[in-house]
Amino acid sequence: MIKGTELLVKALKEEGVDILFGYPGGQAIDIFDALYGEKEIEVILPRHEQALIHAADGYARSTGKVGVCLVTSGPGATNLVTGIATANYDSVPLVCITGQVPLGLMGNDAFQEVDIVGIVRNICKYAVTVRKREDLGRIIREAFYIARTGRPGPVLIDLPKDIQQELGSEEYPKEVSIRGYKPNEGVHVGQIKKAVNTLKKAKKPLFLLGGGVNISGANEKMLQLAEKTGIPVITTIMGKGAIPSRHPLYLGNIGIHGSYAANHAVSECDVLFSIGTRFNDRITGKISEFASKARIIHIDVDSASISKNIVVDIPIVADAKLAIEKVLEYVIPPKIAPWVEQVQAWKEQYPITMDRYPGLTPEKVIRYINEHYDSPIVATDVGQNQLWTTQYLELESNRQLLTSGGLGTMGYGLPAALGAQLGNPHRQVFAVSGDGGMQMNIQELATAVALELPLTLIVFNNGYLGNVRQWQQLFFDRRYSSTCLTYRRSCQRNCLDKDKCCPPYTPDFVKLAESYDAYGMRVTQEEDIPRAFAYAGEHRKAPTLLEFIIDREANVSPMVPGGKALDQMILDC
Repeated sequence: MIKGTELLVKALKEEGVDILFGYPGGQAIDIFDALYGEKEIEVILPRHEQALIHAADGYARSTGKVGVCLVTSGPGATNLVTGIATANYDSVPLVCITGQVPLGLMGNDAFQEVDIVGIVRNICKYAVTVRKREDLGRIIREAFYIARTGRPGPVLIDLPKDIQQELGSEEYPKEVSIRGYKPNEGVHVGQIKKAVNTLKKAKKPLFLLGGGVNISGANEKMLQLAEKTGIPVITTIMGKGAIPSRHPLYLGNIGIHGSYAANHAVSECDVLFSIGTRFNDRITGKISEFASKARIIHIDVDSASISKNIVVDIPIVADAKLAIEKVLEYVIPPKIAPWVEQVQAWKEQYPITMDRYPGLTPEKVIRYINEHYDSPIVATDVGQNQLWTTQYLELESNRQLLTSGGLGTMGYGLPAALGAQLGNPHRQVFAVSGDGGMQMNIQELATAVALELPLTLIVFNNGYLGNVRQWQQLFFDRRYSSTCLTYRRSCQRNCLDKDKCCPPYTPDFVKLAESYDAYGMRVTQEEDIPRAFAYAGEHRKAPTLLEFIIDREANVSPMVPGGKALDQMILDC
């Protein structure tokens, strides 16, 4: 007979958990005590629970393992909510364990009691409160199975304190049988043949690849399929890297800030073969005009995602890799030379570039990473920094991009990079952020310093919440409402005055980094980019923050205005 906490630790080891991201508290203290002195599981103490779950997320995305986090009840649990939603949108396997007040106090407004299962039920794959000690082993086993199978996602286990302390069996189940949950493990060959026959007749076919291709590890098979058929490829932000970015068939990202070639290709194609994407509004633009000339084939592991936003002609519910393997068996390359020539001409005529901005630009910084690092992991925050990174970062099989695609969570970049560095200690990890997003979880510099992680933090500082400011410039007559981060109460609020003397930026990021015992460097000139990265490379036992001062009104181009079709983009914002 062992305590519930002891069974939990045993279960974590059985599931291969080597790193656990945890923050202690009253209703989780027994679990932390059971973890004390454990050799097989390293407990990481971030400085905030939201950062903690983003770190588990970054660890999971970069390693392919299930990320695990542990917090106490009440505010500890509610601080996980944003991270759970982030992981849910992007199909990231997490197991989140929350301490809870004893069963006898639940529902009585006890100290630090919240109904966390009720709160997260609609933003995770599964959430459950353990109410019987004999169910604990089964629930943990099911949680890991649910998190990693089918469309991966976050699972929450709420563990009351009395269940933690109660003695019971030490048996941990080896098998899982969940009534009503049977992930699709096959491929409907009949539907595959329909898709292949449709492709065979196409004159202007196009592959649209989403995050599901990367999640399933289908990159190599997808590259084979693209090369065998000669069909051009576009990706969502989450799908970038599904085939190498430099491949001649790759046209770029689709969507609000997609490339001219990608957006026009989807508007002109006659067959759109989509794999592993949800067709959200960021990629479709005006739904009634999305791929309006095309028959649409859609492969997705989640049946609920098919025809949810865009009605498709040939639905195929299957894992992306399994489905692509079947397509490879039957596909016959279509004759599409004129179409390929047309899309290649668009790609060459309308490249994505920031050349109109003199001096230091995010493009030049990211291209330096492309040219000087063999296998980097790049985690981004959200905003202009994310969009520039997804436009310019080149991805091959040995490179990874971690970003909050579905929820768009500011504050994600630094803790996700921290988790990725822990999971990949021998790879170079970058956290790319804006000056706004970096401040949302800046406290994790302390965690990176404590863990002696050689992270490189890249801050693009334009003194604004840049993405919203860009919309205000283009569509709100430059009324920069609550987006200027140099604003002080004594300002005259006249942000249209080019001769204005703005107050100094707060904080001084270099001094802030140094106050954490990290390293910092400010870069204002293009020619200092190599020196900055060399400086970061000198420090292998602590993080380095590189602050790049960029044009205050640099914009992300091209851009599709809200409510417009994809081919109605503004090329030069």
